[in-house]
Amino acid sequence: MKKQLLLLLALSGLTCSCSKLGESVYSSIFTTNFYKTASDAEAGITASAGSLINVYGFPLVAASDFAADQAYPRAVVGRNTLTLFTYDPYFTAQRNSGRHETEGPQGVWRFSYKGIENANWVIEKVPTIQMDAQRRTEIVAEAYALRGLYHWLLTKTFNEIPVKTKASTSETEALIPKSSRADIYKQIYSDLDQAITGLPSYSGSLVKGRPSKEAIQGLYAKVALYNEDWAKSLQLAQAVISSGKYSLMPNVLDVFDVDKEDAARVENMWAVEADRVTPSRWLTVMGIAGPKNSSGPDYAKVSFGSWFAYQAFFDSFDPKDKRRQLLDTTYRDVSGKIVLQKDVTPVTPKGVLIRKYRDPNSIGEANNCNFPIIRLADVYLVAAEAEARQNGVTALAYGYINTIRKRAGLSDLTPGLSKDAFIAAVLQERSWELFAEADRWFDLTRTNTFMTVISKAVNDVYPVRTPQAKHRYYPIPLEELQANPKLTPSPGWE
Repeated sequence: MKKQLLLLLALSGLTCSCSKLGESVYSSIFTTNFYKTASDAEAGITASAGSLINVYGFPLVAASDFAADQAYPRAVVGRNTLTLFTYDPYFTAQRNSGRHETEGPQGVWRFSYKGIENANWVIEKVPTIQMDAQRRTEIVAEAYALRGLYHWLLTKTFNEIPVKTKASTSETEALIPKSSRADIYKQIYSDLDQAITGLPSYSGSLVKGRPSKEAIQGLYAKVALYNEDWAKSLQLAQAVISSGKYSLMPNVLDVFDVDKEDAARVENMWAVEADRVTPSRWLTVMGIAGPKNSSGPDYAKVSFGSWFAYQAFFDSFDPKDKRRQLLDTTYRDVSGKIVLQKDVTPVTPKGVLIRKYRDPNSIGEANNCNFPIIRLADVYLVAAEAEARQNGVTALAYGYINTIRKRAGLSDLTPGLSKDAFIAAVLQERSWELFAEADRWFDLTRTNTFMTVISKAVNDVYPVRTPQAKHRYYPIPLEELQANPKLTPSPGWE
């Protein structure tokens, strides 16, 4: 147990100093020698934000998109266990493949708490640094935003989780019990309130990757929707929309054009920023979504053909829907030949490629494909749902969803829908708009519709899928339970 505790602390980014060495330690930001200067403050917030690339880089995508009804993985390195709901609390298949940190829920847990730990140090230490006051305020506010985001990712993945608001300087401080759902959301609300107070409003000069006040309001609106706090969700979503700071890209395809990512920030309010020339600053999604054997030059220099959309999902789009062009049943290979659908992948003759994450100029797997954390289109759909749940199916609710449909090239939603039918339509619109953005599984679990929906989301690769009630949330990784005696298993995973 002692060994496991020390390992947990090491993985959380904590360090031990040995006074007998007589040396000062500079290899970690968590030392008394750090947090003295403005550059230390910048390094601290960079460390906390650094977990975003680790969480969104693949773990959150695997946990959400491999389990939902839009897309599925090729059955390698244990990915199929997430689709078939055959995983265990140890996530044995992923561990046996050596990919346990980056292939699903375990990575969400580890990297989110690493980000939280780093944010806590910023929140505690940066306010005392003598530096530009405005930038200091912004750094602390961003740390609150990150801490709130990481806790939200954890709770929607695992349900009740430990809420950590103090930097750990000992093993005892690192080991805390789970909090109730109410207390988790109370802390997330508090953190996002603090963030909004200190962050600047959006402008074109905002450094990419840093959230604006409006971006956090949009995130907060979505958090409140998950908390079934309809009034707050609506109020915050409306504040973002009415601010005029952000707007939808006229062409939805441009949101995911790697060469237009700077312009797309007017809609892509907060994103995980990838950089193909910086080591480890890019996301895995491009490589797994692109065609097999690196054979699609329009997708990437290196790709593996490991992630495909269900044919039924592709067929669910109206042919006029521009968003369907972000999927494809054929592709052009390196010789210029069109590869037909039956040859897209050897696992099925009905492979459908995902085109949201493409970088033809990638350097091997390294790419510039940004991953959205919150988009304005998402905020419009949050507003539509929150308005309907709070006030009924009003003209305002229709206006929000129709804005998204119009941009997609569709006609207005059928008028006169009942409340339940309208909300179902919003959830379907979310599926079309936000597919492959680590969103759908959580829509299905927050509405507790996953068991009905998933059992019907099958194909020749996965002909039977039988989720159980306990699969609404992932089990807390077994090694965390073993290392922290204050933790208890999730319901159904005892």
